[in-house]
Amino acid sequence: MAGNRARRELLQDTAIAVLAAKGSRGLTHRQVDTDAGVPEGTTKNYFPTRDALLVAAAERHFQLYLADIARLRAAAAPADREGFIALLAQIMRRIPEGARPGADVFVEMHAEALRNPAVSNLLADMMYTDFGVNEELQRAAGLPVTLASARVFTRCLHAATLNLLTTPAEDLARIGLDDLDAFARELVDVVYPAPTGPVFGRSQTSHRSKGPGR
Repeated sequence: MAGNRARRELLQDTAIAVLAAKGSRGLTHRQVDTDAGVPEGTTKNYFPTRDALLVAAAERHFQLYLADIARLRAAAAPADREGFIALLAQIMRRIPEGARPGADVFVEMHAEALRNPAVSNLLADMMYTDFGVNEELQRAAGLPVTLASARVFTRCLHAATLNLLTTPAEDLARIGLDDLDAFARELVDVVYPAPTGPVFGRSQTSHRSKGPGR
């Protein structure tokens, strides 16, 4: 049973690599057999149709994503606003630098979701998971997070991820993604504007305490 599970995961991981390298059109049973180094027909035995193979790759991608989330939660949470901004920039830098092929599959999944309800549901699960993760991290950093703000933040972050992966490097400056430290700060500042100047309520109270006869 454990051998079957290991073989299944090998085929799923190989399918993810094929998706990243060749796109969904290049995902075939024969290609996965070849790249995984298994006898011809093995992949078809586990995943009889191309649609089943695609969904299996998407499910494995989601499993790996959840493992990444677990590692993120296990690490020390950001203690303040600046710490959260630094963490966000670090996560964004991983997307083009070291998160492939998983990041490339993220793009392929969005294209397939237009036609495949199972893949669409997995993407919805990923988004919902991210709502909770972002809410948790932002609360730890002392930001005034609400469910609505966590949703807005996450949707912006997912859109930025797709743009970062699909926009030519020379055009990233036009959409504000050439400097990921600046992007992280901009996103946080827009969703959670930093207080500036004296707090009105406090200055008003101070003024009243110095009224006539005091």
